[in-house]
Amino acid sequence: FLMQVSEMLQNMCIRNLVRKYCQGVPAERKVQLEQKVVTSAVFRGKKEGYQQSINQPFADTRLRESEINPRVLQLIQGEKIKYVTPVIKYDRNGFKARERLLLLTQSSAYVVEMAKIKQKIDYSTLKGISTSNLSDGIVVIHVPEDNKQKGDAILHCEHIFETVTKLCMLANKQNLVKVVQGSLRFRIGSGKEGTMVFAVGQESQVFKDKNGQLTVV
Repeated sequence: FLMQVSEMLQNMCIRNLVRKYCQGVPAERKVQLEQKVVTSAVFRGKKEGYQQSINQPFADTRLRESEINPRVLQLIQGEKIKYVTPVIKYDRNGFKARERLLLLTQSSAYVVEMAKIKQKIDYSTLKGISTSNLSDGIVVIHVPEDNKQKGDAILHCEHIFETVTKLCMLANKQNLVKVVQGSLRFRIGSGKEGTMVFAVGQESQVFKDKNGQLTVV
């Protein structure tokens, strides 16, 4: 009986210490911890580079609102911007690389070119988020087949763990993140699909191979 009481008191003491610690953690640190917990759940043991990313704090955003074209701010109609990062977007057909911004608000993800919104993805319609198990920064945002969408967004992000974590948390779709091996399929539009192949090599590169597939090394 005394052992049971001792164990109960020990557990109560631990809970109390944890509660005190949590209450004393600054809000900024708390946000970091919450994000890192999600990153761990999504990537730990699945994607190369995760271990090295653990001690790197996530930025609130990679670009300030003042650095975004005023026309874009106008077009998103006052939606609160939560995160912005430069990305490379690959065309779905010819796989041409284009510099873009990925802008995340409370309700949508936007792929932005200068003063234009090239693609808007409402989180409620988001079908999935895919990345490879290798150390590349490719992420594919899967969208539904409808007239509003031309196809999935193929992006390269410098801060892949940070960007995917922010996206899946804002969309509340952590369970839809897939870390794939070898290859993945993406939608081009009009019912067509393409294939992306992931390979290991000495030099990082993204190119269209002789079979017409997007190859990521």
